[in-house]
Amino acid sequence: MTTKRGFTTTILHDDRLGKPEHGSLHKPIHTSVTYGHEDVQDLVDIFQNKKKGYAYSRQGNPTVTALEHKVTNMEKGMASIAFSTGMAAISATVMALIKHGDHIVASSFLFGNTRSIFQTYTDMGLDVTYVDATDVQNVRNEIKASTKMVFVETIANPATQIADLEAIGDLCAEKGIIYVVDNTMTSPYLFNPIDVKASLIINSLTKYIGGHGNALGGCVTDTGLFNWIKFPNIFETFKKQVKPETLGLTQIRKKGLRDSGGTLSPEAAHSISVGAETLALRLERASNNALALAKYFESHPLIKKVFYPGLESHPQRERAAKLFAKFGALMSIELDESIDCLAFLNKLKLVVKSSNLGDTRTLSIPVAQTIFFELGAEKRAEMGIPESMIRLSIGIEDLDDLMDDFKTALA
Repeated sequence: MTTKRGFTTTILHDDRLGKPEHGSLHKPIHTSVTYGHEDVQDLVDIFQNKKKGYAYSRQGNPTVTALEHKVTNMEKGMASIAFSTGMAAISATVMALIKHGDHIVASSFLFGNTRSIFQTYTDMGLDVTYVDATDVQNVRNEIKASTKMVFVETIANPATQIADLEAIGDLCAEKGIIYVVDNTMTSPYLFNPIDVKASLIINSLTKYIGGHGNALGGCVTDTGLFNWIKFPNIFETFKKQVKPETLGLTQIRKKGLRDSGGTLSPEAAHSISVGAETLALRLERASNNALALAKYFESHPLIKKVFYPGLESHPQRERAAKLFAKFGALMSIELDESIDCLAFLNKLKLVVKSSNLGDTRTLSIPVAQTIFFELGAEKRAEMGIPESMIRLSIGIEDLDDLMDDFKTALA
């Protein structure tokens, strides 16, 4: 009988239970680009998907495989593929599965870079419709015969809208549409998208899973819930080579990872894998800090609005409480018109002015002037992003020190 272990215990011992050489507790860093085989038939079989193994590190490496296994366990999925960044995971997934003329329904609150790559694909002939995904009816209204994918995020960055995740999952299951959920802002510790019938799960490993701002990475996880046999865009070659349930990931690995070359380095994979061991501990602390700060900000006269799912004032607060273990560490604030947001940020001494998320340190950035600058004022307004918005990724510092830094800056 298999013992069911807790989240952190499972991550901590995942490498060791795979029995790395010499009794190592971590999978070693395998730096070889290519792999030799005594029998050339083994090499042929690997190329033809007849057996597992390694031929060339652009599409597979033992250190990266160990990380993929760890993420799969965290997401309770079937299998995963790691990439050099979260954006590489997103772009490769769309590139591998969606063809010219196909239709995608996407949340109108998508992160700026995700929206940017979707625009690139639109220019190449894909049909993308953006909707307010906080209400499933908006998604349903745009479904048509050519719709092949629905793409949403758990908590939108930076305005923290929460998609109607359960109802959209039911809709996609009803229609036989690939349901992609970007879980970056919640991470597998706070939420498992398999519970809302997601087909594929995206994680930027750079953020909470890696957690220390020292390695880029991304991942796509197949939950095993989607019937790839019925999906019309699967290449006939793969149908003859692999098991039906692995068709989606096989195509993403071959046509996405291999062809686009968004390969995760073994050094980065190792850093992310070690960082993941403390995911639960870090996110507990950061989420608690975030909730306390959000309540303080909401009561401050110089802060016009606070965007945080843990506040009673948040429109999807009840949904967040039902779905997520905690409300996360991402929030944004809108300052009073009398305050210059850049001048305010410069008064912060402990909080780092930075564009990353999910670090152990608290990070801040003016949204309209940086990460959403390219969209223009009109698009920002449509996405609920005011010009004086500041995004905060709350870290694991002592709460009193964070509070003092913000109080001093606001004074």
